[in-house]
Amino acid sequence: MEAADDKQLSKTIARYGRVDLLCLDELGYTELDRRGAELLFQVLTEREERSAVAIASNEPFSGWTKTFTDPRLCAAIVDRLTFAGQIIETGTTSYRLAHARSRRAAS
Repeated sequence: MEAADDKQLSKTIARYGRVDLLCLDELGYTELDRRGAELLFQVLTEREERSAVAIASNEPFSGWTKTFTDPRLCAAIVDRLTFAGQIIETGTTSYRLAHARSRRAAS
């Protein structure tokens, strides 16, 4: 959003479009306002079918409407991500929690 405010949005979106892998961790953790969600959609559209995106989220797609409050925009983002993507479900156990428990048990 800062890039848009500084009139650098096209350059920033192009930069995010060129990286080999864009990683978004904890998507769904906080709500994005409409402008932020639209900007993320632009980045995902720039990368579509050309570059990899990896997303980690504890929310199922059905819960993403809490992050992307516009249902049509949410559906468009999910569509972009799942069209040629691979979905890997790892379960509900938190890696960080399991790692912390194993470290405590070892000490």
